[in-house]
Amino acid sequence: MRDRARAVIIGGGVGGASIAYHLAHAGWSDVVLVERAELTSGSTFHSAGLVGQLRSTVQLTEMMMYGVELYRRLDAETGRSPGWSEVGSLRLASTPARLEELRRQAGWAESFGLPLQLLSAAEAQERFPLMTLDGVLGAAFLPTDGYLDPSQLTFALAQGARQRGVAIETGTRVLGIEVERGHVRAVVTDRGRVETEVVVNAGGIYAPEIGRLVGVRVPIVAMAHEYLVTEPFRERQGHLPTLRDPDLLVYFREEGGGLIMGGYERHPAPFGLDGIPADFNNQLLEADWPRFEELSRNAVRRVPALETAGVMRLINGPEAFTPDGEFILGESEVRGFFVAAGFCAHGLAGAGGIGRVMAEWIVEGEPRQDLWHMDIRRFGAQYRSPAYTLSRVHETYSTYYDIRYPNQERLAGRPLRIPPAYPRHVGLEAVFGEKAGWERVNWYESNAHLAAQEPSPVGWAAEVWSPAIAAEHRATRTAAGLFDESSFAKIEVVGPGAATFLQQLCANDVARRVGQITYTQMLNPRGGIESDCTITRLAEDRFRIVTGTAFLAHDLGWIRRHLPDDGRVAVLDVTSAHACHALWGPAAREILAGLTPADLSNRAFPYMSAREITVGDVPCLALRVTYVGELGWELYCPAEFGSRLWDTLVEAGRPRGLVPGGYRAIDSLRLEKGYRVWGSDITPEDTPDEAGLGFAVRIDKPGGFIGRDALARARAAGPLRQLACLALADPRRVVLGNEPVRVGGRTVGRVTSGGYGYTVERSIAYAYLPREQAALGGAAEIEVFGSWIPAEVVTEPLWDPEGARVRGVEPAGVPVT
Repeated sequence: MRDRARAVIIGGGVGGASIAYHLAHAGWSDVVLVERAELTSGSTFHSAGLVGQLRSTVQLTEMMMYGVELYRRLDAETGRSPGWSEVGSLRLASTPARLEELRRQAGWAESFGLPLQLLSAAEAQERFPLMTLDGVLGAAFLPTDGYLDPSQLTFALAQGARQRGVAIETGTRVLGIEVERGHVRAVVTDRGRVETEVVVNAGGIYAPEIGRLVGVRVPIVAMAHEYLVTEPFRERQGHLPTLRDPDLLVYFREEGGGLIMGGYERHPAPFGLDGIPADFNNQLLEADWPRFEELSRNAVRRVPALETAGVMRLINGPEAFTPDGEFILGESEVRGFFVAAGFCAHGLAGAGGIGRVMAEWIVEGEPRQDLWHMDIRRFGAQYRSPAYTLSRVHETYSTYYDIRYPNQERLAGRPLRIPPAYPRHVGLEAVFGEKAGWERVNWYESNAHLAAQEPSPVGWAAEVWSPAIAAEHRATRTAAGLFDESSFAKIEVVGPGAATFLQQLCANDVARRVGQITYTQMLNPRGGIESDCTITRLAEDRFRIVTGTAFLAHDLGWIRRHLPDDGRVAVLDVTSAHACHALWGPAAREILAGLTPADLSNRAFPYMSAREITVGDVPCLALRVTYVGELGWELYCPAEFGSRLWDTLVEAGRPRGLVPGGYRAIDSLRLEKGYRVWGSDITPEDTPDEAGLGFAVRIDKPGGFIGRDALARARAAGPLRQLACLALADPRRVVLGNEPVRVGGRTVGRVTSGGYGYTVERSIAYAYLPREQAALGGAAEIEVFGSWIPAEVVTEPLWDPEGARVRGVEPAGVPVT
């Protein structure tokens, strides 16, 4: 074996082989792939091999589409066939809700150029004659889907890697990984030591074991997945498309003159909770017929011929699943240690895309796409718990085929992290959501009577909704709303080099006077937005960053990645140390003034500034900021004061019309005001100028900042696209995100976020449009469940465009009292 390599890949399944292939194509030929047994001997060899391209996110769909392109050409390129059969796929709908899902997917597919067709039940049967029409309302057919032979694909990718210089060492077991000062240095195997600065953990079901060698938790669980292979029972004439019947939890694909049938049962079984046996190579688990019975009954209902078909074998093999059903990719907190695991039975379909994005990540230092929802760093400390991880994985597997409505919450492992005022919220009939393990109020059902006549939105928008959302929104606009934001991520950057460090990291000027707040983005070298946050200067050498609940790990990772190694800057996560309650609305100053001796006037306490004040008996850091477009403050106090602060504000505010509110009201309020959300409206693929945030960039500040040069070049050329605000002609048709947008009959973008504005009484959508089509007054159409709804590009923000209410000043210049 080589004793030195640019990268070492651990794992000879389809993921590891694809990463090796794509690294070689990127010019990294000095790569070693080590596999403890033989290629495909873990989970790859027993995969059912279905390939479906249309997925729940833009990034995953693009990865799957690239995979199909790759599989078509691999044979000609490598001389080895991947066993690709482009037979198309059928997805059935047996309930009205599922038929709505297919209509939504049809629009989604159009935005990618995928030729998805909506079919009647009879048309579906023409393509798959073995199926019955029992209960089928319709179907979707995508002719470019298909299936693969898992071993043939892996061997073809491995052959392509070898042809470009990659060394593949089978029968080689990893014994250890050397780490020095937080960076990998070498891999130790039973055949020798290999020096390297990049290690890729592509170990499949063994990935947690490999991660433990460097102290990295890889939260996956091996789940026993079963499918049946029949004996030949039909006259084969041409090919059958793959068939999925999610309402019956089953899938089918042809296998010679027989069928393969599997699915995702409601009562799954984990495997290897105490560790995967060291000799578990090229092995299957014992057939579990009782567990498979539910799927067998459902399969016979859809394909009656299975009842009499002979059974060749029931395959039962472990597949790696993650707590949220997304891949685990990217660089861990140990520099140079990458992970590509937890493929959730999509390893064959996703192999091409996984290999490409991982190679980009390794070679360029970051992915070109926004892959945060797949990033290993997205998992918080709670996933160190095997029991918590298992509960989430179990839920993911058992609900695999369920319709996932927007704003629908997962239930497993809850409640886990609760804010200090949690009992108060429960007493107000809070309906909770969850982010990063935190229980967060979506709305208070006790407020529903305040808007009892509010008309319900139509379709999916009504699935997770309450009139309480409208009541909380309107109270914030007319009087005051009180919101528990204790879960918001809080990061402190301290030390004599803190100001210089943040100036280099942030696009705006953050080294301002003590007590000032700066809204800023942190950019990547391409000028894309890696973080969207506020930064308060608490002292000459101390700054506090506030960012979204779900983005703590991401933003901490980005900041720490760029820390100087001279010890002059330290970074601290202080999220759990402080409760935060936001008081917003035109009555906010009046309510707060009665609780504090502090001067809250515009002169003494201007917008975007911070002061230490006392609220009742509670010491607080008050930040005069807003995320709803109204006058107000975020009040931060030590966590032990959190309940007392809540009670104090509620008691003082109730006589003045204060209503406690949740995050769904915040989302509606921020849409009216045009505030962006990182991860949907703004991502690492979007620049501040494209997103309409150029005002938060100081392009010529001394010393520059990360991404400055790329942003300057883009500015000189002018943005090719612009985030635009669209108002739908039908206010009751509410968009949910990712709907296609077309102008002049041509699809030009997708909705990034949307909802209903209860004050402006309009259905609002945001979408990136080509610059010339983002002009005010421009006509567009948005597809909402199969119907194209007219929309107009409108001036943003729709609410208070002068900013008078936010600053506490009436348009005529009279201070609000």
